Amino acid sequence: MSKFNKGGGKELPAISTASLPDIVFMLLFFFMVATVMRENTLFIENTLPSADQVEKLDKKSPIMYVYAGKPGPGYKKYGTEAKVQLDDKMVSNVTEIQNFVQENRNRVGETQVGKLLAALKVDRSTNMGLIGDVKEQLREVNQLKINYATVNGDPTKKK
Repeated sequence: MSKFNKGGGKELPAISTASLPDIVFMLLFFFMVATVMRENTLFIENTLPSADQVEKLDKKSPIMYVYAGKPGPGYKKYGTEAKVQLDDKMVSNVTEIQNFVQENRNRVGETQVGKLLAALKVDRSTNMGLIGDVKEQLREVNQLKINYATVNGDPTKKK
């Protein structure tokens, strides 16, 4: 009597996975572009001083970072006095800077040793005695290319 029969034995078609590789590669590309690589974990407070004559460095020269400042809120186990941090390691004595410089020189190779730059990222409230000791250690290993990291601003205004 009826023209149309409902076939009871039909199954649902399989889900097509042809576009799955496209989706996976889009997600991979998105996360590669959106991810920021962390340089170092700071154990110290690092509010950089401001300067009005700032030059940006080119990324072509190898740079080693020396941080100085009071230990941060989560790192009071290091004390309350200003400390030196080399990459991800707090140092107890500034003489360890000489070993740090030698390791970086070995890492960059002989052709780049002359271009190796020591960038000092020093908290604005750190006393100059510690900075003088750091510079003295750098001088002893003949690391004479030194840069002070700052933020652009008016240095006469207190923050």
